[in-house]
Amino acid sequence: MARRSKEDALETRNSLLDAAERVFLAQGVAGSSLNDIAVAAGATRGAIYWHFQDKADLFNAMMDRVSLPMQDALSHVQQATTGGDPLPQLRAAIRLALEKIVRDPQTRRVMEVATHKVEYVDSLCAVRERHLEVRGQWILQFRAALRRSAALRGVKLPIPAAAAAQGLQALVDGLLQNWMLDTGAFDLEAVAGKAVDVYLAGLGLR
Repeated sequence: MARRSKEDALETRNSLLDAAERVFLAQGVAGSSLNDIAVAAGATRGAIYWHFQDKADLFNAMMDRVSLPMQDALSHVQQATTGGDPLPQLRAAIRLALEKIVRDPQTRRVMEVATHKVEYVDSLCAVRERHLEVRGQWILQFRAALRRSAALRGVKLPIPAAAAAQGLQALVDGLLQNWMLDTGAFDLEAVAGKAVDVYLAGLGLR
């Protein structure tokens, strides 16, 4: 009986998260109420507050369902910086993250919400903090990978590793943001791959 109750609770939680994806995508995060999400899920506001503290907590849980696989891509870079040449793994991590967004419909929906449907109003400060945290993690791993790659090649980076990492993150994020505006405008995976190669070559890393 207890197992059935846990399964029911998990099913309700997932139903609420599915509804949040749909409602946030249609109305924007700030323009959506918890009641809107409850109605879309066929549940009550009480059910939402049983599982989530507030809208920001619900948003972050929605992101967790798709960001965890993307964190796996980031771990490729982290592992590579501890031994061997991290440059191939750096390219692979970027490729895996973008591939997930392009080819997985759920990930694409959630990323569209995260990039174009969220407003950093007071009630969603936690969402902004999450975005900054994820960006910071990528930049830290990029910096370590670029620094080690340069050392292995006996190359001096033309700019500090921190600045180079910020530039690389901005390049990838900018391509993603523009692709999300019009997914038919260009091939994100192909264009990003070439752009990253050119950027790295400009740093002296081939």
